[in-house]
Formats: sequence, C-alpha cells, structure tokens
Amino acid sequence: LALPFLLAALLALAAPARAQLATVELNAGMYLIQAEVAADFASRARGLMHRKVLAPNAGMLFLFDEPGPQCMWMKNTLIPLSVAFLDESGAIINIADMTPHSEQAHCAARPARYALEMTRGWFAERGVKPGTKLGGLDKLR
Repeated sequence: LALPFLLAALLALAAPARAQLATVELNAGMYLIQAEVAADFASRARGLMHRKVLAPNAGMLFLFDEPGPQCMWMKNTLIPLSVAFLDESGAIINIADMTPHSEQAHCAARPARYALEMTRGWFAERGVKPGTKLGGLDKLR
C-alpha cells in the first residue's frame, strides 16, 4: 500500500520538471534562434540537464531578475554548449565554451541580465561575437 503512494508522490514531484517552457524567437543578425525561456529559479537550475540533443538553431535563454554576476556550469549536462552572457540591452558581453558534465563555472565579464546557451561553436561558426546585439528580447517584457 505504501509503494503505490510513494510512486504517485514521486510522479507528482517530477511533473513540473517535464513541463514545457515558453519559447521566444531571437535573432543574431540574420540568424534565427528558437530559445526556450528559463525565467524562474527551478527552470534556470535545471537548464539543459539530461538532454541528449538540441535542434539546429535551438537554445535556452536564461532570464535573470536583475543584471548581476551570472555564472553557468554543466553539471548533468550531456551536450557541449557555448554560453553568451548578455547585458540589459541584449548586447553580448562575452561567450564561453563549456564541457559536458563539468562543474567549472563560466561567468559573465560584467553584470548580465541574460545568458543564452547554444550548441558549442554556434556563435563562432556564425561570426557572432561580443558586442553583437540580439533581437527579440523585447518580446519578454
């Protein structure tokens, strides 16, 4: 009798983890990005953990409450990623390449309001560099 109750409780707790995140279409110049939006503590903490693939031109946008010294890591993340830290206006501050399963912190060079994770090399392959301003962030306000 206790086992079914425990199983039901675990499934109820896991349900929010499977919830679909809202998406936003961003652009870096002529390049379109479909980004899931991680806008609360739970979705930011989970990030892209345990995913095996990321669709082409897909990523995750981390929306922080205020600009600050944001850092990202790759614990339980299977896909090699690059992260771009963005200021309040959407301009890229710096970009870091990250290694799967690493707990090494990659941090914004100055206070960041957003972080955008894409497949590793996505930014470099398209010539998207610090100073590039992303479009579409106004849809989040």
